[in-house]
Amino acid sequence: MLKDWDWILFDADDTLFHFDAFAGLQLLFQQYDVQFSTADYDEYQAVNKPLWVEYQNGAITAQQLQHQRFVGWAEKLNVTPIALNDGYLRAMAEVCVPLAGAVNLLNALKGRVKMGIITNGFTALQQARLERTGFLGYFDLLVISEQVGHAKPHPAIFDHALEKMGHPARERVMMVGDNPDSDILGGIRAGMATCWLNADERQLPSDITPTWQVKNLQELEVILIT
Repeated sequence: MLKDWDWILFDADDTLFHFDAFAGLQLLFQQYDVQFSTADYDEYQAVNKPLWVEYQNGAITAQQLQHQRFVGWAEKLNVTPIALNDGYLRAMAEVCVPLAGAVNLLNALKGRVKMGIITNGFTALQQARLERTGFLGYFDLLVISEQVGHAKPHPAIFDHALEKMGHPARERVMMVGDNPDSDILGGIRAGMATCWLNADERQLPSDITPTWQVKNLQELEVILIT
């Protein structure tokens, strides 16, 4: 199977890295002597999640998302939203751990196929996280939506990645990710094979059909290596 691919592209959050936003926010707000509760987290996500949809749809910029999600807390704590956002990204880098199976998968693939990351996450977090986990040396490509100006599933971020990759045949590129609406739909529209990492066994949207579906990275390793 591995001989069929020139490149394997990965999403970052909840694909290679466990993304524990609650733990990161708790760590952030400890600095302000705030006991950040599950109710606080629910309120935060009620603001944050629609902003991410707007960002992926191109309606707002990365900077607007990062600012707007912390406006309420900034007013309460008398600090700037950007100061809170910067602190949050630092906290998320600290609490980051690789997803189960990620290290084994990358070790199995290293030197046998080119690998890249395409993420809608933010530059400060991605760089710090790759360095902290020792993953930086595994990847030949790192494409971050904040730098490109377009987020997955917009075709422009995939076209940018393909240009950086030297225009390989699209059918010899696989996109792996946990988000069907950004990773899988974007990969399909870009003409790539796709693998949906569906750890929670969610229902797939009827208009999206990935090439493969796996519950964990160990399953993907079996598909690729055998």
